Amino acid sequence: MTPLHTGLLVGLYFMILMVISYITGKESDNENFFRGNRQSPWYIVSVGMIGASLSGVTFISVPGWVNNTQFSYLQMVGGYFLGYLVIAHVLLPVYYRLNLTSIYTYLEQRFGKNSYKTGAWLFLISRTIGASARLYLMANVLQISLFNALGIPFAITVVITIALIWLYTFRGGIKTIIWTDTLQTVFMLASVIITIVYIAKSMDLGVGGVIELINQSELSKVFVFDNWGSKQHFAKQFVTGAFITIVMTGLDQDMMQKNLSCKNLKEAQKNMKWYGFAFIPTNVLFLSLGALLYIFANQQGLALPERSDDLFPTIVNSGALPAVVGVFFIIGLVAAAYSSADSALTSLTTSFTVDILGSSHHGETLSKRTRIWVHLAFSIMLILVILMFRIFKADSIISTVFILAGYTYGPLLGMYAFGLFSKMKVKDQLVPVIAVAAPIITGILDFNSVNWFGFQLGYEKLILNGALTFAGLFLIRKN
Repeated sequence: MTPLHTGLLVGLYFMILMVISYITGKESDNENFFRGNRQSPWYIVSVGMIGASLSGVTFISVPGWVNNTQFSYLQMVGGYFLGYLVIAHVLLPVYYRLNLTSIYTYLEQRFGKNSYKTGAWLFLISRTIGASARLYLMANVLQISLFNALGIPFAITVVITIALIWLYTFRGGIKTIIWTDTLQTVFMLASVIITIVYIAKSMDLGVGGVIELINQSELSKVFVFDNWGSKQHFAKQFVTGAFITIVMTGLDQDMMQKNLSCKNLKEAQKNMKWYGFAFIPTNVLFLSLGALLYIFANQQGLALPERSDDLFPTIVNSGALPAVVGVFFIIGLVAAAYSSADSALTSLTTSFTVDILGSSHHGETLSKRTRIWVHLAFSIMLILVILMFRIFKADSIISTVFILAGYTYGPLLGMYAFGLFSKMKVKDQLVPVIAVAAPIITGILDFNSVNWFGFQLGYEKLILNGALTFAGLFLIRKN
């Protein structure tokens, strides 16, 4: 696929997004931007959340992950579903009962202002890094597929990428995101299915043949019970998956802002359950694609890339598959990356405007002007962090995102658990100290875990971090 064709395809895609933005952004007040006037259909929210949670990281990293971890990621996905049930029946009733715009307002009502600000800052730091990591992946592929041939440097690619997101989100906010994410989810999943179909045709396989080929492959191993020291052990993956979902969805303004745009609690719960259930076959689809890519590469004698994240784009650009696969790859990648990044930018704007600046207490005109400037400021921030990812490259971005989540979301897990499952009050001025100390202690334990405990800590660092925060809050409780 030529750079010209790639450019035209991306341009057409964004024209569609801009049309949706124009239709949904006619009412550009803060209630529309922050909560979509609470009129979003639950099934539309559910489909859109699939794309937002998968993102370009899943689209690129999960297929490449198969060579090292096989299908063991499904153990974590099973834990995700348990986490979604907890969110539906524990967290959502609290958020709707308190009629929240930002979910971190709960911390102020439960503990005090310092706790509230601490929770908001933890989210802002984590989501900025996570969204930048996801966008870095997409910008990297666009650079290879399009902008290198045009002689455009990577920094300009990033600026163009973020500017396009800003253009279609700055007016409509969450109301626009609900509909654009739904469209992008459909494009992303269609891209994966079509790629699998063409790989199967190239190998003269039908649906049954593909399933049998993957089942017979060593790459299809799902469960790991025999090695407790392994990061892929079932208990570690399943329990960690549940907690990752609770914090990265239930304690995340980005994902909860979509739920809070539903008409009522019942519809929000329905959305969460269907979304959680659909997540399982969706990830089976991505892992199956990864297995097929590795099998196809071996059969064709294609050299495997050093970085697992480069597997999918390398095979697509190798010429071993029809050019139409490249078309759908670009569509799927852009849809996957932008469905996550646009909602991240909107939620960052919401949290900073409401939680840090408190501008919801000001007049509508002043608040709206502040929101627009915050939206622009976070766009610039994302550009800078993406460029830092370019300097400090990682082999697997999805692994990096989960590791960072363990440190930044751990204190949130501990704070919400303490608030929901105890009636104790704490010395609010000391909560920021606990929120900083817990990740530091977790990092020290992680660094020395092999020498001290005989095994390497994995994603369960999130649970450890949350437990340390919970213990710290118990120590600073009020008599």
